[in-house]
Amino acid sequence: MSPEITEDVRQISKRTIKPHQILEGSKQPHYLSPWDLALLNLHYIQKGLLFQKPAPSLEDPNPTVTFIDQLKQSLSMTLTHFYPLSARMVTKRQDNPPFYAIYLDCSSDSVGAEFIHASVAISMMDILTPVDVPRIVQSFFALEGAVCHDGHTEPLLVVQVTELLDGIFVGCSFNHVIGDGTAYWKFFNAFAEINRQLRNSIKKVGDQHIECNISCPPITKRCFMEGNGDPFLINLPFSHHKEFIENQYERPLLRERLFHFTEESMAKLKAKANEECNAQNTAISSLQALSALVWRSITRSRHFPSDRETRCRLAINDRSRLNPPLSEKYFGNCIQSVCGTTTVGELLEHGNGWAALLLHEAVKEHTDEKIKAGSEGWMKCPHIYQMAQLFDEASIMMASSPRFDVYGCDFGLGMPVAVRSGFDNKFDGNVISYPGLTGTGSVMLEVCLYPESMSALESDEEFMDAVSPHEIHWQHLARV
Repeated sequence: MSPEITEDVRQISKRTIKPHQILEGSKQPHYLSPWDLALLNLHYIQKGLLFQKPAPSLEDPNPTVTFIDQLKQSLSMTLTHFYPLSARMVTKRQDNPPFYAIYLDCSSDSVGAEFIHASVAISMMDILTPVDVPRIVQSFFALEGAVCHDGHTEPLLVVQVTELLDGIFVGCSFNHVIGDGTAYWKFFNAFAEINRQLRNSIKKVGDQHIECNISCPPITKRCFMEGNGDPFLINLPFSHHKEFIENQYERPLLRERLFHFTEESMAKLKAKANEECNAQNTAISSLQALSALVWRSITRSRHFPSDRETRCRLAINDRSRLNPPLSEKYFGNCIQSVCGTTTVGELLEHGNGWAALLLHEAVKEHTDEKIKAGSEGWMKCPHIYQMAQLFDEASIMMASSPRFDVYGCDFGLGMPVAVRSGFDNKFDGNVISYPGLTGTGSVMLEVCLYPESMSALESDEEFMDAVSPHEIHWQHLARV
């Protein structure tokens, strides 16, 4: 474990950012789909990127101030395309006949996203070099502990820009009801693209009012598979939000550590898993092979009885699995989880190939027919996910994706030095995956475990043999 940083993050300013323009149809109510509503009790998505600070010059002696001012302008322009992030949630309720529905109200000119400028007297190396993710990283994000239902009164998006001594961290707290990881990184990339255009345009022509467009405009109309496919208000079987919003979730004391797997290591894991399966026409993916290794290794570290049931859940994007497929530009939630299930004894008696095959079959069975049947079932009996149900001390959850274009988010400061997450939905056994920094095919995992389980994982030879040394990883980051 690493010593904790004692410095505090200081808030310098906070302001509301409204969309630069209001496109036709933007102010219409946005009705929420079953995929969206099921997430009302989860935390905001909190992901952010660390950049090197721009160097002063004769033309701009205060480039950080300039950059932050440009971010505010760029955020306003970005919200023009992602207008629902400027909205607030509204509950429509009546007693006779019973009706309870939640939707996004985009009609008010008084709401918007929030922009926070903060600072802390630490360096980038204070973030990059510790083995464990420093707890201060959680202070780089707003709305700690907020659940998505809080979007009735809280902003649906808060961008916090935190100045370090030699770096800048751009973090977003993004209401999960508005979109999933695919939607989140589409927004983040668009935000970066507009800011990069703005900086380049100002350098060339000095025009601070130039209009910036994005290369991948989002599709903000919600997808409904029921009826004729048009959005509609879904009547939820509740009369008050206290019936489905948990009391404040107290996250257990966890260690959070990053593990990096090179392209070569991933290739070896994939080849070995496919060899162990020894089955025709079986193509275990590298991520399935890695997930199997993580599942078995964490299960070993927990020392549960052999008859205890254990699961490995994989977050899965449904867009391309639907027939017809949903566009990757779809700005909303289109995500579910699939899982492999077995007992601790069976999992540890077999190799990674056997576990990877369980996961492969779960993914393979997640078809258009199964997705639509699940949506129909939810409509008959709507339910809201509960953190207590997601938290299973014998299981793990593989969240996010190494396929997201994380390091393509260039705000005009060059490639990000690192990606980090905040308080969002952390529990024992939560594993967040990112693309690695050492080339295409490399993967970085942020693993959250109880301290005793993390210590055991760090001593697991099979697991650590596949991991690149921590020192090599952060030294590479320092050279970016």
